[in-house]
Amino acid sequence: MVIALGLGLLVFFLVIGFPVALAMGVSGAIGLWVLGNDIILFSILRTSPLSSVNNYEIITIPLFILMAEFVIVSGIARDLFQSASIWVGRVRGGLAMATALAGAGFAAISGSSTAAAATLASTSLPAMIEKGYDPKVAGGAVAISGTLAMLIPPSIALILFGVIANIPVGKLLIGGVVPGILVTVTIILTIAVIVTLDPKAAPKGSSYSLREKIYSLKNTGPMLLLLFAVTGLIYTGIATPTESAGIGAFFAFLIALHKRSLSFFKLAQALLNTVHTTAMILFIMVGAQIFGYFLTVSRVTNTLVNWIDMLPLPALAIMAIILLGYIILGFFMDQVAILILTVPIILPVVISLGFDPVWFGVVVIVAAEVGMITPPMGMNVFIVARYTGRPIGEIFRGVAPHFYAHILVIAILTLFPSLVLWLPNSM
Repeated sequence: MVIALGLGLLVFFLVIGFPVALAMGVSGAIGLWVLGNDIILFSILRTSPLSSVNNYEIITIPLFILMAEFVIVSGIARDLFQSASIWVGRVRGGLAMATALAGAGFAAISGSSTAAAATLASTSLPAMIEKGYDPKVAGGAVAISGTLAMLIPPSIALILFGVIANIPVGKLLIGGVVPGILVTVTIILTIAVIVTLDPKAAPKGSSYSLREKIYSLKNTGPMLLLLFAVTGLIYTGIATPTESAGIGAFFAFLIALHKRSLSFFKLAQALLNTVHTTAMILFIMVGAQIFGYFLTVSRVTNTLVNWIDMLPLPALAIMAIILLGYIILGFFMDQVAILILTVPIILPVVISLGFDPVWFGVVVIVAAEVGMITPPMGMNVFIVARYTGRPIGEIFRGVAPHFYAHILVIAILTLFPSLVLWLPNSM
């Protein structure tokens, strides 16, 4: 009864528009008060703000956010799109495919999905519309390509999962490399199928000589530098994820200076954006810990594990149900809140079923990508619509084929976990 009260209050607060952090904190506090007494409640409220964020690896989050801000200022995303369009723009739908490649490149040096979607929306989508692309196809390509930053290191979502689950952040980040490549290829193949079935949706682009293609690669130099400063140092063990984040932020700062795109105003804005985003994430973590204490006291996790152990279903079928639940949650909730709220409950169940927690973390992030493009939340869709002025419904229709393709990717990663675990196990 008390469990139903806490969960019911959480859903109610979210429906009426409460901030996620407050919804979890208030509903958890009421549940704790009903289960215990004032002493228990106030002791938890006094300790949660510090204990929930008292983790050295959390420093990685603001550093990677700051790196993403400097990357946006430097205009690397625009350079990546131009370079990719020169290489693949000749084929039908080439600019949309170039958007996916630019999204993957931007993801590898930023870690912020919303930043990736906003940047791609202001660079690649106008170029596609100008060339005669169906706005639906163009908007869908931009929205889905922005989600790659959730998966490809330095992914802030993977860092959060590692902090919450208390598993090595470095292994999680490296575990996202191969799936990130797989998702990028899937986006490109989906675009190829779309334009094959409807050639009018995307024209062919201009052709370029080999010399022009090679010359365009000069734009990828800063990206490769940042890629090694982050992922390369983590993989080789030269630096920890936190150290790599600091190095990456510093190199992104130098790149912005070198391109003469960093004014005092832009520097102040980058620092302010970093503080805002970090504060939002930490606030959600505090609220989630209060709600997590409520779930612990009410023994929800133990009850759930025992109930699942009694189900007459194979482990793979139970995992399919869990991943379906994550996809459905993504329709209605912010991905950061989903991770913070569910991982402490679900991870013991996953481990009891015999699945690797690193594999689970990466697959959950792929499932969370789906939530970034599905109604009614669809954060990336709203960002693309906001920056381009295109109708939201149009972009939702454009990402629909990518939704089904992502479900296929999740199935492949579930059936072949070595695609996730091979690279981190070779570290």
